[in-house]
Amino acid sequence: MKTLTFQEAFAAMRLFLEDYYEQTHSDDVGALLGDLQLLEDGMTADPAVWDDWLACVDKVEIKAAA
Repeated sequence: MKTLTFQEAFAAMRLFLEDYYEQTHSDDVGALLGDLQLLEDGMTADPAVWDDWLACVDKVEIKAAA
């Protein structure tokens, strides 16, 4: 299995949510996708979302190392 960069993993998660949104048309998922939108500078529309994403990555890495 290929190891993903943070950016690739983020893009995969976003694609998963986009597919889910297409099936459900959930307003909550739509709002989340808006926050996850990448801007021209590479940051998310809601800057806190990127920090939240990195915190989740850290949690997964810690759990995997245990």
